[in-house]
Amino acid sequence: MSGFKKRKQDAENRFQHDQELEFKANSRRNKLLGLWAAEQMGLSGEAAEAYAKDVVISDFDRPGDEDVLEKVLGDFTEKGTDVSSSKLRKEMDRLMDVAREQVKNE
Repeated sequence: MSGFKKRKQDAENRFQHDQELEFKANSRRNKLLGLWAAEQMGLSGEAAEAYAKDVVISDFDRPGDEDVLEKVLGDFTEKGTDVSSSKLRKEMDRLMDVAREQVKNE
C-alpha cells in the first residue's frame, strides 16, 4: 500500500510542478506579447515595460487567453495599429513556445 501512496504522491507533485511551470510560461508569454505589441504601437523603454505589465495583469480578468487578446486588439485599434486577430493569435502561439523554453531553461 505504501508503494501506491508514494506513486500517487509523486503524480500529484508532478502535476503541481507542471501547473506552476505552465503558469510561469503563460505569464512570461504575456510579458513578451506586451513588449511585442508595444513595439508595434511605437512604444519603447519604460512605456513598453509598463504596457507589458498591463498585458500580464489583464490575464487575471477571466480564465483563458481571450482577455489578453481583447486588451491588445483594443489597444491596437485605439492606436491605429493594423494587426489582425489571426496575426495576434499566431504571435501569441509563437511566444508561448518561446516562453516555455525560457521557463524550462531557468
